[in-house]
Amino acid sequence: MSIQVSETPAQASAREERQKAGQPAHWLHSKPTEFHNPWPSFRSNQLPGFKDAVTMLPYMFSMLTNSSSVLPDKETVAKIPIQKPTWGVGDSKLVAENAQKIKATWLGHACFLVELPSATAGVRGPRILFDPVFSDRCSPNQWMGPKRYTPPPCSLEDIPEIDAIVISHNHYDHMDTTSLTNLLARTPAPHVFAPLGNESYFEGLSIPASRAHCLDWWDARRVTSSAASPTTFDITFTPGQHFTGRGLRDRFKSLWGGWVVESSPSPQTSSSSSAENTTPPARIYFGGDTGYRSVPSDTDDGPDTLPVCPAFKEIGARFASGFDFAMIPIGAYQPRRAMSPVHCAPRDSVALFQDIRARRALGMHWGAWFLTTEHALEPPRLLKEEGRKKGIEEGAFGVCGIGETVVFEVGGKAEGVAGKVE
Repeated sequence: MSIQVSETPAQASAREERQKAGQPAHWLHSKPTEFHNPWPSFRSNQLPGFKDAVTMLPYMFSMLTNSSSVLPDKETVAKIPIQKPTWGVGDSKLVAENAQKIKATWLGHACFLVELPSATAGVRGPRILFDPVFSDRCSPNQWMGPKRYTPPPCSLEDIPEIDAIVISHNHYDHMDTTSLTNLLARTPAPHVFAPLGNESYFEGLSIPASRAHCLDWWDARRVTSSAASPTTFDITFTPGQHFTGRGLRDRFKSLWGGWVVESSPSPQTSSSSSAENTTPPARIYFGGDTGYRSVPSDTDDGPDTLPVCPAFKEIGARFASGFDFAMIPIGAYQPRRAMSPVHCAPRDSVALFQDIRARRALGMHWGAWFLTTEHALEPPRLLKEEGRKKGIEEGAFGVCGIGETVVFEVGGKAEGVAGKVE
């Protein structure tokens, strides 16, 4: 397998327009060495500070030491389905049925393996692995810090051949050195796509710059793989509302965001050669980790008049035909005053789903580590309630089991979107 990465045809002109516009609004300096969220929807003074730390100190100590007082009980954990992944390819008949469809396997928290549609039955489509973290603790070390209460559904060695690894930002629950070192040492080797500011990190892992692509918001690359059918897909880095840092001195020093992946149009397997006999490109969205509003209270989710992050409507406008499938965070949102600037609650997740014009979505960023104070099963329950309030078709935006593969039609509905967790 060989992989080639180049700018998309539109990238050069977009870069010229950006240079004419001057310093991007999310850069704090003339060079991309520090970043911020340039919208009224983000309030940095609401991020956890000394007062929040004092209030949450007993909880934080219990979380860091893995005390049973904060971990979900066995009855709760048992309600989160876990299965060994099949990747949607149980036999040759299933492969044939799933040709021209998107296959998404949730591997827990924010990790998904997505296979784009294949133009040929029996030949895989392009595979992208998002935010792989297989370590037990999402922490600088493995002896202290948030510990999994649900295991990964498989080992790293069980993950099939992939073309690209995509990283949303550098927090430990999204960018894991042990997992990346293992995956990037594979033969054939995948390429990795990450935000600006992570160049030195990948250099430290001895990943050559030709395989590690660190992008700014709205940068796009074309990826061509000899192992997949069709061979080409485009990947674009998109804005989100969050922050970064792996230590005490690197906060906001690297960028964060989401990703759009689009497959190339492919002819259907038919004798007809008409222009109508072409499957439209599949398009997916990965939200990474993001906030939507800054809620000023822990006891009230705020008025509808609060500013919302405009990036998501811009994504929806730029990709106006919408998304066949989106991966949207729904958890780690309590206490709201501290967490809302950087983490969506289900109410925000549903609004984001509508803003980007997604047709189908799965909720993520829940069910693995106990990072915040809401009940472990609250995110999927509230997601169902909020979707109903907004008139979202039942099953259009739900959740699935860890290790489960959900199949999505391009331009159509999902097969088996769950929402089974109660």
